[in-house]
Amino acid sequence: MSARIALIRHGAYEQLKDVPSALQPFPLTEEGEQEVRQQARTFGEWLTRIGLRLDPQVDSSTLLRAWQTAMIYTEELREYFDSEPQVVSFPALCERSVGAVANLPVEEIERVLALDPRFSTPPENWKSDSDYCLPFDGAESLLQAGQRVADHIQAWRYQHSIFEGKHEGDGLVKLLVGHGASIRHGAFHLNVIQFCDIKRLSMFYGHPIVLEFSNDQPIKKGFGEWKQRQIHDVPD
Repeated sequence: MSARIALIRHGAYEQLKDVPSALQPFPLTEEGEQEVRQQARTFGEWLTRIGLRLDPQVDSSTLLRAWQTAMIYTEELREYFDSEPQVVSFPALCERSVGAVANLPVEEIERVLALDPRFSTPPENWKSDSDYCLPFDGAESLLQAGQRVADHIQAWRYQHSIFEGKHEGDGLVKLLVGHGASIRHGAFHLNVIQFCDIKRLSMFYGHPIVLEFSNDQPIKKGFGEWKQRQIHDVPD
């Protein structure tokens, strides 16, 4: 038997310019909300064709933009849930944290690094360097953030006893709403994509990518497509 999880990047939100997205607390834009609603309706059409229903617990990051996206999915797809849906927020699903310098502009973060004699100059592409971790309390690398997401997904897999051959939740799709970079790095840890794909791929706002887990079988991708990253893309 198999279990399915839909990985969903939050919708477009009021993102500060030149600020690593990290823990920005702002809501979805009006356009972002409408885009998520359309994506949810399209996903509902696929659920109807395949004959699948949704797990009533929707897992979301604690950040407002992800929670709002999750709530929109519960509103638009209410008829597909196996029982009354609820959104549960988890810090493990948040974007990569930059710690003590959260929500400062990139230029200011680099200025702080230069002012502190204990710190070395970061690599030029530090924002997208999967291994680099800023030397501030609470900061983590993109790979560390991805490991959090992967661990959360693995815990869900074991909870539903996929490897013991039990059938709890079979036929239900689990919704997980988070953030593009941490989801992609999580997908790498799960062997869904290769390391070289992390920078090449992105995620469409509000668009689900469904992964199917079966006993002793490679993870399969069902509904949804990765976005081919463009140079001008807004950072995750």
